Amino acid sequence: MKDLAYWPSKAPLPREKRFLRKRKYLEDLNHIDQLWHYLKNESGDILAVCDLRGKNREKFSYKELSDLITTASKVFFKLGLKRGDVVTIISENSPRWLIVDQAIMRLGAINAVRGINAPSNELEYIIDHSKSVGLIVQSKDVWKKIGNKDELKNKLKFVINLNDEVDEELINWNEFIEFDDLKDLSNYHSQVKKSSLKDIATILYTSGTTGKPKGVPLTHANLLYQIKNLACIADPKPATSVLSVLPIWHSYERSAEYFFFSCGCSQFYTTPKYLKDDIKEVEPVVMATVPRLWEAIYDGFFLALKKMPKSKQKLIKILLKNSSIFKKNLRFIRNLGLINLNNYRKIFMLINILIRYPFHKLSSTFIWPNILQQLCGTKLKFPINGGGALPEHVDLFFESLGINVLVGYGLTETSPVLTCRRTWANVRGSSGQALPFTEIKIVNETQDKILNYKEIGKIMVKGPQVMSGYLNNKLATSEVLTEDGWFNTGDLGFLIPNGALIITGRSKDTIVLTSGENIEPNPLESEILSAEFINQVQLIGQDKKNLTALIVPNLEYIENHFFEKDLNNINENKKIKKFFKSQINFLLNKRLGFRNEEQISDCFFISPFTIENGLLTQTLKQKRREIEKLYCKEIEEMYKKQIKRENMI
Repeated sequence: MKDLAYWPSKAPLPREKRFLRKRKYLEDLNHIDQLWHYLKNESGDILAVCDLRGKNREKFSYKELSDLITTASKVFFKLGLKRGDVVTIISENSPRWLIVDQAIMRLGAINAVRGINAPSNELEYIIDHSKSVGLIVQSKDVWKKIGNKDELKNKLKFVINLNDEVDEELINWNEFIEFDDLKDLSNYHSQVKKSSLKDIATILYTSGTTGKPKGVPLTHANLLYQIKNLACIADPKPATSVLSVLPIWHSYERSAEYFFFSCGCSQFYTTPKYLKDDIKEVEPVVMATVPRLWEAIYDGFFLALKKMPKSKQKLIKILLKNSSIFKKNLRFIRNLGLINLNNYRKIFMLINILIRYPFHKLSSTFIWPNILQQLCGTKLKFPINGGGALPEHVDLFFESLGINVLVGYGLTETSPVLTCRRTWANVRGSSGQALPFTEIKIVNETQDKILNYKEIGKIMVKGPQVMSGYLNNKLATSEVLTEDGWFNTGDLGFLIPNGALIITGRSKDTIVLTSGENIEPNPLESEILSAEFINQVQLIGQDKKNLTALIVPNLEYIENHFFEKDLNNINENKKIKKFFKSQINFLLNKRLGFRNEEQISDCFFISPFTIENGLLTQTLKQKRREIEKLYCKEIEEMYKKQIKRENMI
């Protein structure tokens, strides 16, 4: 039994309890919006939020923010918003988004949220499916992209524009927040007092297999659990700078923001476009991130390195390698690796550590701080990564510079955090240990057997942060939730004895070759991305004999080495293709546990995946199905050429 991959519901560790004691006030709350009464008194004059790049560039203290939330909730009450009503919010990050979000919750009402780049049919579906009685849009342009306006206006109690634009169809922000009829609020307080932990706070929509989004209702209990227990991961002090770059309507950024606000932090909103500048300006201590942001910073460093004199390049690379080996060996000595080492290996590593320490100390004192200043500032203490595993080479790079990225794991349905690496138990390659009172088990395909440690299987979870079911969708709920509350994440992975969870891939992303071999593409793609000549990659092979790859190449590298930068010509260049195939297969070959079927037989060069072209999600994950659909002809052509080559032999 002790070898079974089951992690039971456990209370916080003693060191975690120290952090949690500071947050006892949360135990008296049954609604998120009640945070602001406490924060107004405790952190009133501290800057709460500042919009660096939005249209209005507003900033508010905790006192100002709390008062605006109260005012907005009273206006919603006068507009007829009742307990249990749903309001759809279609907007990106801004202080005004936060104000209406919390004001709606104050009344016991619910918000359904989405970003402005979602297609119009999806937005219309969300408004209809959630049975919204009100609509809030970021701008007139968002309102214009929504169809059936006349029909909508008959159903809705109000349509509010968060901008100041004047439009007779919409209530603009100034009209809303300066609403002059706030008399007769006798029933307002009684409605507010009816708050309960079981109240639904928000409905988040996640993509379903049928193409229609599924509504995920999260209660105040779900979200308050996150707000309280994320203190086990980070413990920022009041007025700590936080840089927010992920979409606020996404579950990860949203729970993170609520948590940072509950600590009295100062949050600065930016966008991916301005991240490079704003991260150096703000110098955040805490930041919620996704892998693609770290990869972008990593790529930016090596791009800048290439512009330095050759002698300086060589020196920095030598010192980086020294610090990488030093940090990696130190980690294994402290039993923070995925592999258990014998005493002989540990002695060898200890000697290596002692030899490399002087140069690492020198680099850490005089060189790495200067580099960090340019990359992400020198104050970043709690960089928390979600939304996917961090590639090993990127993880090790930042570790070498002195930044310990805390990788976590979760889903929209789990509000979202389930596990996260701790500063004192940062096992690289893992997604960390479970949050308090969260259960995890690894089961076989039929879910009737718990596997052993280090055996790959389906990840099942149970805990206070898990949803109770999809909105108006009993069938979908029954497919992921058991009667006793276990949630099937749809992900594959394994547990190690210290409770750390390692994600190996998504069950629906698994590539099954015609030989019957199962390939998990995510770890292979992470390995491939360690090559400087590849920016993005997606492995292909479902129902095929072998793997191929769609590659977004580093055009600068190709131009410098092969004197070519046109994609069409690159695809026709046999020399370039041969180089890429051999280098990719070399990287895959040296992976621990390598199998022959994990090699690629061909590759095709394509344009970058972006949010704008619909091939990346708002959290910068690749839309695998959309990519394969877009390049289906090119994929088929790769396999046709392969068949021709085989027939010629």
